[in-house]
Amino acid sequence: MTSQIIPVDPFDFIIFGGTGDLSERKLLPSLYYRQRDHQFSKPTRIIGTSRSKMSDEECRAFAKQAISDHVKPADIDAKELKTFLARLSYVPADATSGAGFDKLKKAIGESDHIRAFYLAVAPALFGDISHKLKEHNLITPNSRIVLEKPIGRDLASAQALTDLVGDDFHES
Repeated sequence: MTSQIIPVDPFDFIIFGGTGDLSERKLLPSLYYRQRDHQFSKPTRIIGTSRSKMSDEECRAFAKQAISDHVKPADIDAKELKTFLARLSYVPADATSGAGFDKLKKAIGESDHIRAFYLAVAPALFGDISHKLKEHNLITPNSRIVLEKPIGRDLASAQALTDLVGDDFHES
């Protein structure tokens, strides 16, 4: 049985913790593979965000190094890597203070594409990020949120985090 690559509709993938270890080791390499396999349509964008000050070019250099370090050399296609890096941009934002969320809103724009907010951060920040996204009108009917595990330290704390994020993102 062979696997089939299914192209997906355009979307915006926003990574909170975009300069962190999870992004470097797992997310960016995985997203590169989706690019290499032609799963992304042209307008798909990947926006990294974290508290670190970084330009778009520095973000692309970070991603290029992550791919170089965590993707087999035989799997790297120079043309696809260039296309992938062109999808990337970066907006510094602070989840606790809300600084930078207006710039994030501007970077995302008014697109009606699916927005996938990937929280590659400590669970203690899930509620802050979720609330700031709502407060800055970044949540649309096409928005999704992905919470990186572990979600809490036990059932009660996991439920509390789920409820906190559920105040802003409603399951359908």
